[in-house]
Amino acid sequence: MQTVDRTDLPVAIEGDGVEFRTDRVGDMSIAWVRLPAGADLRPALAGLPGDRCPCPHWGYMISGRLVMHGEGGSTTYEAGQAFYWAPGHAPEAVTDCEYVDFSPSQQLGEVVRHLQGG
Repeated sequence: MQTVDRTDLPVAIEGDGVEFRTDRVGDMSIAWVRLPAGADLRPALAGLPGDRCPCPHWGYMISGRLVMHGEGGSTTYEAGQAFYWAPGHAPEAVTDCEYVDFSPSQQLGEVVRHLQGG
């Protein structure tokens, strides 16, 4: 058994109030994400399939509220809710928010490299 604190995870992306920490745990990765109010990741996801994140995520909203934009429309997620985000989504923070999610490592790695400019 293992526990993970936010600060145990290495920083993959940081700047302009965005903090994305992630680490691999077997075939899955855990990510702890903080987004400031107004952060819209749609421009950063441009160039990925459909200009959206192609990686599925299972997680929990710790605080705040965000809108997840997808092909079929947008859905709002709030603190205290568990979620599944299918491939083809792009987040926009309505308020400062924080969430933790679990994703297939290989797919998440491809998205992180894209966001890092690689």
